[in-house]
Amino acid sequence: MRAVIYARYSSDSQREASIEDQVRVCEDYAEKVGLRVIGYYSDYAFSGASLIPPGIQSLLQDCKADKCEIVLAEALDRLSRDQEDVARVHKQLSFNGVKLITLAEGEINELHIGIKGTMNALFLKDLAAKTRRGLRGRVEQGMSGGGRAYGYDVVSKMTAEGMPIRGERTINATEAAVVTTIFERYALGASPKAIAQQLNADGVPGPQGSAWGPSTINGNAARGTGILNNELYVGRLVWNRLRYVKNPETGKRVSRLNPEIEWITHEVPHLRVVPENLWNKVKSRQEDVKRPRQVISDLPFWDRRRPRYLFSGLMRCGTCGGGYSKISKDLFGCSTARNKGTCSNRLNIRKDVLEATVLDGLRHHLMAPELFEEFCREFTRELNRLRLKHQASKSSAEAELQKVERDIRRIIEAIKAGVPALTIKDELTDLETRKERLVRAIQEAPDEEPLLHPNMATLYRKKVADLTEALHTKEGPGEAFDLIRSLVEEITLVPEDGELKVELKGDLAGILQLCSTSKSPSSLSPERLEQVKLVAGAGFEPATFRL
Repeated sequence: MRAVIYARYSSDSQREASIEDQVRVCEDYAEKVGLRVIGYYSDYAFSGASLIPPGIQSLLQDCKADKCEIVLAEALDRLSRDQEDVARVHKQLSFNGVKLITLAEGEINELHIGIKGTMNALFLKDLAAKTRRGLRGRVEQGMSGGGRAYGYDVVSKMTAEGMPIRGERTINATEAAVVTTIFERYALGASPKAIAQQLNADGVPGPQGSAWGPSTINGNAARGTGILNNELYVGRLVWNRLRYVKNPETGKRVSRLNPEIEWITHEVPHLRVVPENLWNKVKSRQEDVKRPRQVISDLPFWDRRRPRYLFSGLMRCGTCGGGYSKISKDLFGCSTARNKGTCSNRLNIRKDVLEATVLDGLRHHLMAPELFEEFCREFTRELNRLRLKHQASKSSAEAELQKVERDIRRIIEAIKAGVPALTIKDELTDLETRKERLVRAIQEAPDEEPLLHPNMATLYRKKVADLTEALHTKEGPGEAFDLIRSLVEEITLVPEDGELKVELKGDLAGILQLCSTSKSPSSLSPERLEQVKLVAGAGFEPATFRL
């Protein structure tokens, strides 16, 4: 049987040899039981608390494509320690007829998922509690509670017994001088943007070695983030101001502000780098320039979520690749050039000029005859291939379903004839399970795709013109807004001979969906279009036009 091996080591161990060790013992097991190993999947320095690692994702995709019958791992917690994620992996593998075998637990079934998954989840929770307990002990002694703040160096010390002493810091004189300069300039009236630009112009490396930005300096006063809000600079260590939770949809950590009563504060005067009077001046100016929070509760929820301008988030600088954002009432400019000063592109473009240029490009340039012909050929070729593949798969499933139903009827007749049910119970259960999978696969098989209309280019131009008019009406701006954005992949603004040239990347799959006249809402669903777009190649890549 074909088998693949999955291995992972978590970010808390940081030992790459662990991957090779896991693979070695899995290979020994496969050789002993007669399995043929055809592939390897691994994730380096990924925590088991989240199912985001690319190795797991690739493994599931290949199992779905019927590339193996068995997945081998050293233990169940190598896949994940999250109960929901482990159950989801097992469910997907089972649906695709793939067995999950670990050296520690054997062949995984629902009992392992329930008991072992719970144990792994409790292990994570217990580990987090013990880690927090240890960090709090360090903070109570005036040591670091985790992370290296800009302006300080970590001190490496050992006890007499050779054990490491963790959490001690010392002032980095060079970085501390930069911190003091930032406070002084801000107190004298300079904005965070101006300070960041000056530091970048002077060649001063920022935290993590990157360029300085306004948010790095200004941060968030309530959360204690940013250079101007770090109380460690005045000799006061504040810990547990924020807590971090993982978003179950993305696996990324999200910070939450803890109640002030839960903060742990400890005086560390030997780490002070900013005088008290300078700190107070900065805090006073922050209060003076604080803007009242905008009240948006009267707006409908969707209006608060929708991008504020037609092409917000789609514009890119042709020099640095950064975003273009609003710099005044009617002008867009390069954010990197204005916030960090590391981009030379200082050219602006009016909002109405940009929108008119892009809309005109969508209407007249994106459906050029030669492009449309290539698009039709590639799309028809790919849809025919997918259609034949799905039809063959569906026909095979229908034929197998008929055989399974005959076998079920045969067993039922045997039971009626007196054969003990216990002797054939397992076979009947397997057949019923297989029947459910086949019925589901046949029901979920996509319908035949519609062919392209020969007048699609004309239809496209008319619809874009209608959408452009709808943008200026009270009845239809919302829908037109979203539809037009769906046609644009990216807008690159390239400085050339003292003016900005607009490069428009249009999404041909979005155009196809806009021009669909099919009454079936699923016939040209975004998922199907994205599949065709990824598989078909050059003919479906976003088309770029200089306007």
